[in-house]
Amino acid sequence: MTEPTDDTDLELLVVGLDAGCRPVLEPLFESGAVPAIRRLFESGTDGPLESQIPPWSASAWPSLYTGKNPGKHGVYDFLTFDGYEWDVVNATHVRERPVWELLSEHGYTSVVVNLPVTHPARAFDGALIPGMTAPEEPECHPAGILEDVEIACGGYRVYPRSGPEPDQSIESYERTAEKRGKAFRYLCRRLEPEFGFLQFQITDTVFHDRPGDRKAIEAVYGAVDRQLEATLEETAPDNVLIVSDHGMGRVTGHEFRINEFLRDRGDVKGTENGGGMPDWSKSWENDLLEGDEAGEHEGDRSVVETALAVAARVGLTTQRVAATLDRVGLKEPVGSRVPNDLIRAASEGVDFPNSRVYMRSKSELGVRINLEGREPDGLVPESEYEQVREQLIAELSAVRTPDGDPVFDAVEPRETYFEGPHVDEAPDVVTVPADFDNAVTTELGTEQFGEPMEPWNHKRTGVVAAAGPAFDETVPLEDAGATIFDVAPTICALFDVPIDAAMDGDPLPIVDPGTEAEYPAYEAEPVTATDDTVVEDRLSDLGYL
Repeated sequence: MTEPTDDTDLELLVVGLDAGCRPVLEPLFESGAVPAIRRLFESGTDGPLESQIPPWSASAWPSLYTGKNPGKHGVYDFLTFDGYEWDVVNATHVRERPVWELLSEHGYTSVVVNLPVTHPARAFDGALIPGMTAPEEPECHPAGILEDVEIACGGYRVYPRSGPEPDQSIESYERTAEKRGKAFRYLCRRLEPEFGFLQFQITDTVFHDRPGDRKAIEAVYGAVDRQLEATLEETAPDNVLIVSDHGMGRVTGHEFRINEFLRDRGDVKGTENGGGMPDWSKSWENDLLEGDEAGEHEGDRSVVETALAVAARVGLTTQRVAATLDRVGLKEPVGSRVPNDLIRAASEGVDFPNSRVYMRSKSELGVRINLEGREPDGLVPESEYEQVREQLIAELSAVRTPDGDPVFDAVEPRETYFEGPHVDEAPDVVTVPADFDNAVTTELGTEQFGEPMEPWNHKRTGVVAAAGPAFDETVPLEDAGATIFDVAPTICALFDVPIDAAMDGDPLPIVDPGTEAEYPAYEAEPVTATDDTVVEDRLSDLGYL
């Protein structure tokens, strides 16, 4: 192992561009919107970076920073489940060692800012400000560091909507990126780390908040690029690695309501009046309508309830509510917010204890069997498990869109994609939409097929780019078959830290292969609840919940 140097410059800066991919970046390169990012791509080597299944941030980023698949680290979705109950995932659900903790064990200091599913922060040699699934004012490491950041940087925020600017405004995105970059640079000045990981979530968020809005996309990437330029200038990293957890693109196929399909098979039972799951919260409200505060319209509650009941039958979701209310005749604004309990009461959900097979969460990309001895009210005997699963795989594989095309590229048992001690927490059957150009949702009370709710969504192929003397920039990554599991081993190899033999990836061919070692079992923190309505609200706004 090489000894840590006294050089105050970063030895490696990793920049995370959530949803970054060539189809998004190329127009930005051509327009001149991201000169710093383009310069790194052109001066080094780059290629596609394949995500995992499922290619969603809450599971993919832990896979990237541990180098291990969800079957080992235990996070499959934005939600975690205990029987039929759920909670939003947090760092205590990640049951494997993050790479910065591994570096810490070998004498290296790290600064990590904004990575998803890192709250509450654990102790290591360095500093960490958590990202997505953390609450505003999150617990950071070391204790008290966030207050110092806020003083030094004029404030900090985890989510764009928490600022004074209008929600989903370009100004809000730009200010969020600015705070992110300033915080990272402040911590680097203070700690003089050898390793830094700076992640930008808004490069994904803008596609969910403002799908296809080229002006907003350019503004977001431009703001990120300015922060990258300032960070490169101030920290002078020896090497830079740009990574993404997945890609992003248009969804032009069909939305498949898989629980309706399962109901037709006799598997799913429905429930109304707020039953089923997920019941995000009774307290936060849904910002989708224009007008006065909802509290000023208590007399309209029965009118709203009636409208929502009708709307539910034509495909209500929180993201569709405004257009749906107009469609059913409630054209005048009834308040700036429709309480979520009204939406829940009007919508039909899955009765999980009384259903045999169901999709719990669309971001899991799979269906769960209500198995005796595993689920609290399991209905399927263990002796029938494999038969039920094989039949599900066969029937889902045969589903065709209204155009006659397969809905799925693959329908497989979970063991095809996951391996490790937490495989039992995965869906029993994994469903991979065709080219991710079809969407899968959990809705009940509608037709099996419809138009995609989200016109832009995740694709499996992201991007990786590397520049600096530690990388062999003559090695093309275009055909390297790089995956997100290769990032953590690559970081270890660059620092000459033995690679955890249990990692599922390998160092990218641009670094020396390094050595492997068997590490002691990771001593993860006891699992704690997230239980934060602001977090649930934001994830719901983005379409993840």
